[in-house]
Amino acid sequence: MTDSSQEKKLALPGGRTLAYATSGNQSSTTVILYIHGAFTIGETSRVSRAVLSKDVHYVCPTLLGWGNTSLPLPSTSYVECLTSDMTALLDHLYPDERHIRLYVAGASFGTVAAQILYGAPYDKFPYGRSIAGVLLMGAFSPFRYHKDYAKHMDWNNYFQIGPTARWFPFQGFFVNLATFMMAKKVSTVENAEQFMRESFFDKMDETEKQEYAEWRKKEGIPEGETERRMASNIVRSVATTWEGFKSLASVLHSDWGFRPDALDEEHSRPLVTLVTTVGDRHIPGAWSRYLAGTYQNTNLKVLQGGHLGILYHLDDIWGEVLAGVE
Repeated sequence: MTDSSQEKKLALPGGRTLAYATSGNQSSTTVILYIHGAFTIGETSRVSRAVLSKDVHYVCPTLLGWGNTSLPLPSTSYVECLTSDMTALLDHLYPDERHIRLYVAGASFGTVAAQILYGAPYDKFPYGRSIAGVLLMGAFSPFRYHKDYAKHMDWNNYFQIGPTARWFPFQGFFVNLATFMMAKKVSTVENAEQFMRESFFDKMDETEKQEYAEWRKKEGIPEGETERRMASNIVRSVATTWEGFKSLASVLHSDWGFRPDALDEEHSRPLVTLVTTVGDRHIPGAWSRYLAGTYQNTNLKVLQGGHLGILYHLDDIWGEVLAGVE
């Protein structure tokens, strides 16, 4: 197995750049395309042991408008740009081999991109025919079709990405205000770490704190390392531009290029594994339940814990998804 967590950059047409990182066997034709959530980047400093134990190529692109990945050109939609970029990346990694076995995975906002690739027409994303499985952890549902998506939102999400993001006449002002406030909170790694602790780690109940401590011990992770790594990735994700953050609501409310309830038999062939937690206040489990009842071939797993609860079960989750991979 070879490993390279150092960021790489792929030059794209129009002067654009796609940042990405890879790990595992770079010659393997079994590929995991893992897409990160908001306020982080594509990196491979810590990969599940269940993934590293397999003969796979683990590829982590940085999403449009985050880190060192360019925004779409003005003439190109988010969906068109994403499918084009991911096709270009896989063409670059496999110039002589189109017949790969592809697993598409995403966490949080990254589940939007994962679903776009899963449902994309094959002329837009030819590697869609190679998808063997889809993993969505803390999934967003398509707000365009999920009519009850806002019912389970907290107030912060309701105003930032909920119904008001579509119709409120001064939404641009509030997006800029939210950006200004977030920029102060994550201006340095130290500030970002404090923000992460206050937002997630300090809000764990005693049961989850114990589970988190046991997971850290099992993984051999020193206390504070996870928080520090996440904080560093937050700072890196917005060091170049804040446009990825500013575009969150528009992407969530946009047309993702397909209807989840109207996918054909070939698109519906791969199993879609959905994982959520009972205590996630940021990404309601109702969104995963909607997707589990809308896509034709799904497996829904509901775990204990809050927004970070999935983290402690990654080895088991990946072990199930990759059960047929040597």
